[in-house]
Amino acid sequence: MDRVILAVESSCDESALALLAPGQGLTHELVSTQTELHRKHGGVVPDLASREHLTALPLLLRELLPHIAQQSITTIAVTRGPGLLPCLSMGLSFARALSLSFNAQLVGVNHLRAHVHSSFIALHSANPAQFIDMREALLPHLAMVVSGGNTLLVSLEKDLSMRVIARTVDDAAGEAFDKGARLLGLPYPGGALVEAKAEGGDPRRFSFPRGIPERADLRLSFSGLKTALRYQLEKMDDQAVAAAMSDICAGYQEAIIAQLESKFKAALETGNYRSAGLSGGVANNRTLRLRLERAAQSHSVHMLIAQPKHCGDNAGMIAFTAMADAKLPRGEQVIADPSLIVESV
Repeated sequence: MDRVILAVESSCDESALALLAPGQGLTHELVSTQTELHRKHGGVVPDLASREHLTALPLLLRELLPHIAQQSITTIAVTRGPGLLPCLSMGLSFARALSLSFNAQLVGVNHLRAHVHSSFIALHSANPAQFIDMREALLPHLAMVVSGGNTLLVSLEKDLSMRVIARTVDDAAGEAFDKGARLLGLPYPGGALVEAKAEGGDPRRFSFPRGIPERADLRLSFSGLKTALRYQLEKMDDQAVAAAMSDICAGYQEAIIAQLESKFKAALETGNYRSAGLSGGVANNRTLRLRLERAAQSHSVHMLIAQPKHCGDNAGMIAFTAMADAKLPRGEQVIADPSLIVESV
């Protein structure tokens, strides 16, 4: 029987399980979303999210059990942070129970490190037997992680150590999308709606600030962008906003993407990278994917973009990281830590 990793993800409002056989790749991935529950609150409510995990995780396991029956579960991988403490704790308790039930080793995974590794999942799926050699040829690797809670540029070294070379000093890019959407009267989560409404709009009609414009300074900043949007909307009545919605969204989105693209290009110029990656929930933005892919090509760097299903919160990347990264806490060392940074194992 195959030696299989069963992974649990519950860092925020997605309950997820996944199975990974190192010689085959990810064989099953399940996700239960809470978007509708939190929409009326305009954002994720931690206690509500935690209670939903308590209901959803056992249901997902029941669905997965027929696929587990013929396999040997040797590892239970679980997200230990960063995230919402009630949600992390619920997932960790569930994972500990699974570890005892299957007599399997418990491994704790840093959610941010998993996002960095997620760009390599498709590479492993295409050729599991040759994955280690293929990854070696692509290191060092520059990763851009862009999500609702984090925006980071990370250097993944040949020994698989990670070093944050830049991060946002305030809001994350995904947070900027959602806050901008809220100011525009769009429902939560608003990032995808801003992208949809920006299609066909003129990004030059409304000009919004680009955070920290100096290329030598890799830090990112998005809080001023939200403030600039509010000031712009205060000058317009509801009818004018509705008429200009497409152009406003196009300009707002351009300000976010232009800053990400600029810092990505500047980071590529500072290191001898063999590859670059894009991951995190905002990585599903089609314009961002295209712009960073072009930037990597212009620097003759191989681009790895996480598959859409591995951009948001998912257990597939947790299972993959447990396989791909040996320096992870195990057993009693696994504790929930809502404020983990990417350098923490």
